[in-house]
Amino acid sequence: MSLFHENIEKNIGFMMGLILVLITVGGLVQIVPLFFMHSTMEPVEGVKPYTALQLTGRDVYIREGCYLCHSQMVRPFRAETERYGHYSLAGEFVYDHPFQWGSKRTGPDLQRVGGRYSDDWHRAHLNNPRDVVPESIMPGYPWLEKDAANAADIAAKMKALRVVGVPYTDEEIAGAAKELEGKTEQDALVAYLQNMGTAVKFNK
Repeated sequence: MSLFHENIEKNIGFMMGLILVLITVGGLVQIVPLFFMHSTMEPVEGVKPYTALQLTGRDVYIREGCYLCHSQMVRPFRAETERYGHYSLAGEFVYDHPFQWGSKRTGPDLQRVGGRYSDDWHRAHLNNPRDVVPESIMPGYPWLEKDAANAADIAAKMKALRVVGVPYTDEEIAGAAKELEGKTEQDALVAYLQNMGTAVKFNK
């Protein structure tokens, strides 16, 4: 053991000072670069903000508590990628406020459900899950087929999301209410489900 090292171990004050210097330097190395970044999480290529219909469907998804039984994050483990598809990327969720990752899986993970089933399948599944999955314990949501999609505050929601970085244009916000005309909450939820995990195209 060198004399310098021995002196450090015998002088607790000096050792504490060196530890403090080490932690400070290590912290600065990690923190300072963040001040020069526009965002700590950038969208991956292909990811776009939700349309007015999809955003409304996402609100229905949250309101009905779907996140309590379904996660939206495929972990990078073989058992998960073989069942659900490519593991989730942070940049896929850059426009999610709040994100719906979750960890509870009474039902399957939904991150890669978009495009896996037809719209008609989703509608039947939402009305009565056991019509398409006999062993399902998921409750039905038949009222979504009748309830009109809420267009009253969609423009305000999109404006609020623009404040936190979602790049909605004035034209998209102005046309949001019209996009929801004649649509039901079921239409909106299906649009949201069909969009999940489809922005990034992975090589199979």
